[in-house]
Amino acid sequence: MGCGNTFFSLLITFSVALITYNILISANAPLRQELPGPSSRFSVDPVIKMPLDRSRRYRGGGGGGGGGRRLFHTAVTASDSVYNTWQCRVMYYWFKKHQNGPNSEMGGFTRILHSGKPDKYMDEIPTFVAQPLPSGMDQGYIVLNRPWAFVQWLQQADIKEDYILMSEPDHIIVKPIPNLSRDGLGSAFPFFYIEPKKYETVLRKFFPEEKGPITNIDPIGNSPVIVGKESLKKIAPTWMNVSLAMKKDPETDKAFGWVLEMYAYAVSSALHGVGNILYKDFMIQPPWDKELGEKFIIHYTYGCDYNMKGELTYGKIGEWRFDKRSFDSVPPPKNLPLPPPGVPESVVTLVKMVNEATANIPNWGS
Repeated sequence: MGCGNTFFSLLITFSVALITYNILISANAPLRQELPGPSSRFSVDPVIKMPLDRSRRYRGGGGGGGGGRRLFHTAVTASDSVYNTWQCRVMYYWFKKHQNGPNSEMGGFTRILHSGKPDKYMDEIPTFVAQPLPSGMDQGYIVLNRPWAFVQWLQQADIKEDYILMSEPDHIIVKPIPNLSRDGLGSAFPFFYIEPKKYETVLRKFFPEEKGPITNIDPIGNSPVIVGKESLKKIAPTWMNVSLAMKKDPETDKAFGWVLEMYAYAVSSALHGVGNILYKDFMIQPPWDKELGEKFIIHYTYGCDYNMKGELTYGKIGEWRFDKRSFDSVPPPKNLPLPPPGVPESVVTLVKMVNEATANIPNWGS
């Protein structure tokens, strides 16, 4: 059975590599064939530093027009680490709370587990088990398993919905989400640190001039993104191979660092002619975004550090803090202390939502 799985995984790898190779070669973009070697590994997420003068230049587009509900399937890739698992459990708790709420077009949910084997949460969270990349191929950049996991899921799973929301374990859904995509466009959150114009020279290795202006590459990652299922089936193999090619290229790897895979998705979407509505109201990122407003998702990627006066002490561990990286080897305990008075609504809501989830999820901490 193990040999069969290995053969099938290698067959998929070869087929998607061949597809993407042809796409890139036709655009005069070289794609090296040798496999990269192993290097150092990250244990937990590094942090993208938030500038003080955050850009506000993107506005959200409208919701999904047209008649009838256009359901989307929510997919979250994860490893079997304690760190990823507790986040997935909290995320799925809030997904279920809002799935059937007003204006929701949320269909099914899948955790795409790229550990290669089932874990003990298969009955709690709907899960598809994907195979990880061959040993050493991720070069210590474990996020490269994400596009490969999506390739397997899209090829093997029976997905009923016509649209996919690509989400992440550290997303908390705060209200029902409608289908924000429309007219053949995806809908995606614009990230201030994805800057195609700034890195045009590097990106032209993978997005040649014949494909159009560099502005065809949207300032997005792969998450959160709502995109048509058939479009994603085309994008995913390219995303996987562009990610590997970018990681193999020293200049590109140095330029993009931890967000390399995000650039790879943006490039791959553009290569297939899939544009995106830049929907700034898709999510907030505490502590920088202070109010919930009309947002749908809280993304708790940044640490929240405050003194007891409610003043942010970013870059310095606060007297009160919530940082997901504090719980890389053990889940957060129930009933985390709430922040002191004066801390923004976004941070207070985040901690309250984590506390509600941990209070109600069976066997929390086990």
